[in-house]
Amino acid sequence: DPVLGSDRTQKLQREREISTVSAKKRRETPLMATTAVLDVDGFDEERSLDMLPAALLETIMTKLDVASLCSLASTCKTLKSCVSRVLTFTPNFHLFNVSLSMETVRPLLFPNQQLSSLKLDCGRLGNSAIDVLARPSLREISLHNCRDFSGDLISEIGRKCKDLRLLCLGSVAEKVGRTVTRGALEDLLNGCSHLEVLALMFDLSLYLRPDDGRIFGLASDKLTHLELGHISSRMMTQLLTSTGQDSVRALRNVQQLRLSVDCITDAVVKAISNCLTSLIDLDLRDAPLEDPRQLSDLTDFGLQEINQNGKLKRLSLIRSQEFHSAYFRRVSDQGMLFLAGKCLGMESICLGGFCRVTDAGFKTILHSCASLSKFSVYHGPKLTDLVFHDVLATALSLSHVSLRRCHLLTDHAVQKLAWNLKLENLDLRGCRNIRDEALQAISHLRKLKVLLLDGTDVSDTGLSYLREGVWDSLVSLSVRGCRNLTDKFMTTLFDGSSKLALRELDVSNLPNLTDAAVFALAKSGAPITKLQLRECRLIGDPSVMALASTRVYEDKCPGSSLGLLDLYDCGGITQLSFKWLKKPFFPRLKWLGITGSVNRDIVDALARRRPHLKVSCRGEELGIDGEDDWDSADIQQHMEAEEDELEQWILGDEGDVEMEDAEEESDDEGSEEEEE
Repeated sequence: DPVLGSDRTQKLQREREISTVSAKKRRETPLMATTAVLDVDGFDEERSLDMLPAALLETIMTKLDVASLCSLASTCKTLKSCVSRVLTFTPNFHLFNVSLSMETVRPLLFPNQQLSSLKLDCGRLGNSAIDVLARPSLREISLHNCRDFSGDLISEIGRKCKDLRLLCLGSVAEKVGRTVTRGALEDLLNGCSHLEVLALMFDLSLYLRPDDGRIFGLASDKLTHLELGHISSRMMTQLLTSTGQDSVRALRNVQQLRLSVDCITDAVVKAISNCLTSLIDLDLRDAPLEDPRQLSDLTDFGLQEINQNGKLKRLSLIRSQEFHSAYFRRVSDQGMLFLAGKCLGMESICLGGFCRVTDAGFKTILHSCASLSKFSVYHGPKLTDLVFHDVLATALSLSHVSLRRCHLLTDHAVQKLAWNLKLENLDLRGCRNIRDEALQAISHLRKLKVLLLDGTDVSDTGLSYLREGVWDSLVSLSVRGCRNLTDKFMTTLFDGSSKLALRELDVSNLPNLTDAAVFALAKSGAPITKLQLRECRLIGDPSVMALASTRVYEDKCPGSSLGLLDLYDCGGITQLSFKWLKKPFFPRLKWLGITGSVNRDIVDALARRRPHLKVSCRGEELGIDGEDDWDSADIQQHMEAEEDELEQWILGDEGDVEMEDAEEESDDEGSEEEEE
């Protein structure tokens, strides 16, 4: 029927017009400013968020974190107004993933008189921010990177924050010209009489004399967690053996103690064991500058003093070789026998630097602690496969095993460990005799999330075994320095056949790795947040371009998932890569490693354009601030938005011209050189 055909044509044309108008309105309208719907007759109606009660929007916003609130504020005026009001009464302000300037922090924090928990990266703040940060309503304070603060920060917190329960301060006064006085610590400990958690993550030995340790006797008797960045063992011993016993009474309820000392000795171990009778978690670390004298070092008898009250669940004793090749040379298998007798209920044991302990000593620990779930040995030069030969005869259910730099271990040990199917974390870094047979056994660990293989002798074939079972569960993989590897293992693992859980990948120092490997990674759409390619001399600009163009599965934002990218000493990186490091590419990038000699002007311009991007040109490891085990839940990247609206809201559109000028200058210099 021609009439019906005409009506149908008109109806289709009308629907197309409605669709075109709707699409045009959506393009012209800022994100989230309005909501477009169709009424019962099929017509498009636009309902603004202005029509919703502000109280409703603000109630919803109270469920969001600060990063999400700032992201919302950047989308439209209505939400910005609501966010401004919510920030005046939100109880928690947690923002670790960017360091804000004073101009940004003051308007965000100052109006809020109900703030009870503050967690902040203070990398761009100094003493002028003390009045904003120290406020009477606070019960929890965690301040990261306080390098430009002096002891005045500590003193003001003690004077103003009388109801404080948790205090974590990192890197205080590390900047030249800043200092911390004994009086500041006294103000803190006298003023905060309800403290339950105290973590001072900086070198106290720079500001206190050995006999000043007694000031910790002023600490709250409610203290259950004490963590000190660095303190002399003499100071700690005097603190716990003082004749007045004030310090002992103050610390009697401490359950978790983490200390970095100049030297772990029998005296300090004995003092801790005798005085801290409620201790559940003990972590002692040292990094001597030279070999300790025999009379001032840990011995077998010191280990015998550990866990006198039988409450200890977690023990860590580590001697680091960071500054000097030092070991616990006076501890033998007999000391391990003493320790095993006192640690039957242990759940976690970490031992580092015990060079004289053999298989017999380590085996005694494994077979005595039936509840052990975490076992770590660092720098165990005498540990061999025999430790794990009959591990199946035990009732152990290990979830974390770390055997870093145990050079005598072979595939046989890993094959025995792999029978423990509950293993989630396996660290074999520096075990240079680990080969492909070990990976074949590891492939059956379907719960494995972290696998670290740095410096092992694995090949492309070995890594291909991971696809058989463990690949879908793996979250972190490191093969740094495995020099047998080529592009083949990347193309095999990242074939795009399935969605991956992998978030962290370290393929640094692989001499045969090329851009083709990165192309395979980019094509797979794996949601990598941390990618390290340092010292891969064959990696160049095409890799950066591929990563910048990557779309993670259904995510529409190019390069969206990467939060850390390390390209230090990659031989093919030129100024072309910097064009792809600008926005809108890599919107969530917070750490970038690059070789500064590529073009210093462009590097500096990029750093100024993206001040929240930490650009490193000296080859240091990225993402490590020396303040480990801070509340990692608050350091995670904000991954939900399509672009980093938080940074956009803080910065606006300033700085694009500056970087373009630097690039033009570099191009001009290049043309002049060619003409010459």
